[in-house]
Amino acid sequence: MILTFNESPNIGRTLEKLAWAKKILVLDSFSTDNTLEIAQSYPQVRVVQRKFDTFAGQCNFGLEQIQSPWVLSMDADYVLSDELNHELAALRPTPEVAGYRATFTYCIHGHALRASLYPPRTVLYRQDRAHYRDEGHGHRVQINGPVLALRGLIHHDDRKSLERWLNEQLRYSAHETTHLMQTPLADLNVADRIRRTIIPAPVLVFIHALFVKGLIFDGWPGWLYVTQRTLAELLLSLRLLEAKVAGKSVADRSADKAIENAEPQKAGS
Repeated sequence: MILTFNESPNIGRTLEKLAWAKKILVLDSFSTDNTLEIAQSYPQVRVVQRKFDTFAGQCNFGLEQIQSPWVLSMDADYVLSDELNHELAALRPTPEVAGYRATFTYCIHGHALRASLYPPRTVLYRQDRAHYRDEGHGHRVQINGPVLALRGLIHHDDRKSLERWLNEQLRYSAHETTHLMQTPLADLNVADRIRRTIIPAPVLVFIHALFVKGLIFDGWPGWLYVTQRTLAELLLSLRLLEAKVAGKSVADRSADKAIENAEPQKAGS
């Protein structure tokens, strides 16, 4: 299952590594580029279109379209490694296993980074034990049962334009601001508690990504990734500052406006 909206820079590379799949559901939010032309050139692809509301809503609708017992849930910029493909082919899960999580190698225009801030995600699961819920700008899948770790990696390699990335971050920051302000502090993870303090978060992200993660040794691709993540945190801090100064309702209006003007995008970038 792959969610798409104007993913022509990515979808071909993703589908190339899924040649083994007998059925691929592309759930499209009415793309206006040649995403569908590329997707439909693969004979095992079935395209279903649905107007985007939320990521969880889109994913749960997608699950209803699937008859197979297992689902591999992909973003359109996920490229399976050969090692992971071999591992998937050899999997023999016992009945109690409900899903598998994968770790990611983050790529900048094809340049693999030594590390990133992108977390592991549950990508393979039993269809009847999964349900999605929205969380901030993104979404999380809830799995009923044990989830095991895969050894093989997925390459996260988004090659869309900088303008598209900036527009996404503006929308994401509005949703994240509402999430951070409406969630009790005790229910937030450590990273989100730091974000609530506003000022330290961008500085800590810069230092952590560049030096702790070692991205200073990845040259210009490393610098580009660190700059992107720092800018994303700065945009979120600006939203939180605006909400703090002008009142909580500002954050709510910003999130509502982001929903109204949203182009359907992938989550997690």
